[in-house]
Amino acid sequence: MSTEKGLAGQTNQQDAGSRGAMNQGTRGRRALVVGLGISGIASAIALKQSGWEPVIVEKAPARRRGGYFIGLFGLGRIAADHLGALPGLHDRRSPASQNFAIDRTGIIGDTLGFADAPADFGPWMMLRGDVEQATFDALPDDVEIRYNTRPVDIWQNASGVRVTLEDSTTGERTQEEYELLVGADGIHSQVREMVFGPAQKYLHELGTMICAFELPENPPGLKPDQGVILTEVGKAFWVFPFADHPATVLFTWASDDPGAERKLDPKQHIREVFGDQPYGAYMEYSLDQLDRADEFLYDTTEQVKMDSWHRGRVVLVGDSAWCPTLYSGMGATSGIGGADLLGAALRKHPDDLDAALDGWETVMRPKIANFQKEGATQGRKNFVSLTQAELDKRNKSVGQRRKMIKNPIVGRLLKHVPMIRNRNADLTALL
Repeated sequence: MSTEKGLAGQTNQQDAGSRGAMNQGTRGRRALVVGLGISGIASAIALKQSGWEPVIVEKAPARRRGGYFIGLFGLGRIAADHLGALPGLHDRRSPASQNFAIDRTGIIGDTLGFADAPADFGPWMMLRGDVEQATFDALPDDVEIRYNTRPVDIWQNASGVRVTLEDSTTGERTQEEYELLVGADGIHSQVREMVFGPAQKYLHELGTMICAFELPENPPGLKPDQGVILTEVGKAFWVFPFADHPATVLFTWASDDPGAERKLDPKQHIREVFGDQPYGAYMEYSLDQLDRADEFLYDTTEQVKMDSWHRGRVVLVGDSAWCPTLYSGMGATSGIGGADLLGAALRKHPDDLDAALDGWETVMRPKIANFQKEGATQGRKNFVSLTQAELDKRNKSVGQRRKMIKNPIVGRLLKHVPMIRNRNADLTALL
């Protein structure tokens, strides 16, 4: 199986460093982490900190390096600090950031964006790739990573997990034994499918679609710290600005059949969704850049809802387990926070895996329930309105919230609101 190999089968020097295969004499219990995204890398660091010896497998031939906008709240920043990744992160928003409401003809007024949240409790604005790179840089050098590798069978008993791994480049299969398996392979998780059952038992569609990607430069006419938001009934277009990086784009819209739309070519389909009327300069530029984009996120919006995130010696972390959706703003934050908390639980119960996983889930579950509820309700409405009444209410709410945020007294009070406290908590302090 390929270890630290690039797309052409050559060693990826940027990633490889001194990370190599572990010899069988290393101390600690072995854990397999499936997935080399934010949750998987963070889980491997947390396991290593807790005395385990993790191995990471990734079905792709290399790490994903692209990025779209994410907000990293205090909960995620605290976890990143615990895992040694915080020095690689910074807030990309500009203190002078502005967000404009637009229609198809151009700017029609001011509006409210993520950058408008007060810095003392709002998220750091960054790209998904920022968090993945920072966690990867914090990963200990002796953690083995195998690309082009996926599990095809998982069997477990009280003492261990036996995993059949397949190398997609050669078709070779091997059986290996671990004491813990962490599924961090995303919303369409193979680990969840093999251990917990088919996806339809756990995936709950919100009835919308998303497409997000980076721009090579800001749309013409927009300064680096200026973003725009177009909201229409059933569809919306966002440009997220940064101080030190080109903007990123989000298209989102309502769908009667998200599963069918997911199979369509987004480069053509989005033009159909947004209709025959003029797109306007900002949207037209963004659609032209999508036509040229090598990497983009195009997917349904679904949440994972499960009665338990662990079964025996298999545990799910991040989108595999809960996926609060992009609308919640808590995907990366909860992924890295959940991984950090898992490591803390394993340290608290070093000789009792059941107690560790139960304790981890007891702390994590109520937080995730709140994030999912917010993502499916107010979060979704903030991004895309399904009816004219919803759109009118959203626009009125934006105006009210802009006034509140600009009031320093209200701002100081807002950080004590339970929803905001949850987003900025140190989860490990709750074990």
